[in-house]
Amino acid sequence: MALVNSFATSNFLDSLASFFIAFVLGTLIGAERQYRQRSGGLRTNVLVAVGAAAFVDIAMRLSGNDGAVRVIAYVVSGVGFLGAGVIMKEGKNVWGLNTAATLWCSAAVGACAGSDLAAEAVALTVFVLAGNTLLRPLVNAINRAPISEKGTEAVYEVRATTDLDRLEAARELIESKLEAAHYPLRGVAVEGRDEGSVELIATLIASAANSEELDDIVVQLERSPSFDHASWTVRSPE
Repeated sequence: MALVNSFATSNFLDSLASFFIAFVLGTLIGAERQYRQRSGGLRTNVLVAVGAAAFVDIAMRLSGNDGAVRVIAYVVSGVGFLGAGVIMKEGKNVWGLNTAATLWCSAAVGACAGSDLAAEAVALTVFVLAGNTLLRPLVNAINRAPISEKGTEAVYEVRATTDLDRLEAARELIESKLEAAHYPLRGVAVEGRDEGSVELIATLIASAANSEELDDIVVQLERSPSFDHASWTVRSPE
């Protein structure tokens, strides 16, 4: 009887409207992710949005606004764990951060819908879709732009190949050459290669370096009998 007595048509319709709004808006966000063939696609975003709406709506029904605020805090942290499941690391590359952030936003849309903030839920959906679509050409343009080595923070590495018999002498030489050029070292790593050959990777502390100076250091290392080959690279910090 408690189930029947607790039923109120107005409350039920209010909850139904919240779930429907969350479903529709989650579908819009998820459709874009599905079109891009991302791991967190249509159904995932819909379920996150509807689930968040349901939890917040239940809390409002039982404890009012204070209860909804507490549940929203749990939704924020809980969806963070869910988003971590779509993030993958492959070597130095990390994939899925944007999808995880989109799931987080879908939860926010659902929380707005569950809190009866329909207009805010719609507005947030528009911003999420704009971030995933309208900003894409800008991101592509930035990625294609040439990197200014002097104006951009980067990680510089000097790489030189030698063998185990010459390893210690090679390490001392590469350290002395870089120190003489006033490039302090963060460290020198040794990676094994084929048939006893090893590669020394000297990482510079400097966030900017002169390419001509590094070219000159590499030429000096290649002329030395301690090395078979030398080069330098620059990459973005991890």
